[in-house]
Amino acid sequence: MKKNIGLEVKQPEKACNDEHCPFHGMLVVRGRMFEGVIIKMGMQKTATVEWPRLLYLRKYERYEKRRSRLKVHKPDCIEAAVGDKVKIIESRPISKTKNFVIIEVNKK
Repeated sequence: MKKNIGLEVKQPEKACNDEHCPFHGMLVVRGRMFEGVIIKMGMQKTATVEWPRLLYLRKYERYEKRRSRLKVHKPDCIEAAVGDKVKIIESRPISKTKNFVIIEVNKK
């Protein structure tokens, strides 16, 4: 059974029994949403997502490049691999470092 998470995203084809899945489990999504690229998949059901951003330096009147990285939860029903562009959204804390979950994948 798929539930509506209240966002215009593509529903996953596969079903899963993950309790931290926003589509098939009891996880409620709310808050900030980002798009980034998966750079690591070292842990079980966890991915590291990175995206670039610009920071303005008033003294030099220029921008510098910075990057943000987050650990995110990857549910079983979402097929994501290193290099894929993903959409992530905030949720309640899943573990000590995970507060975000992958909701959509755009293949590389």
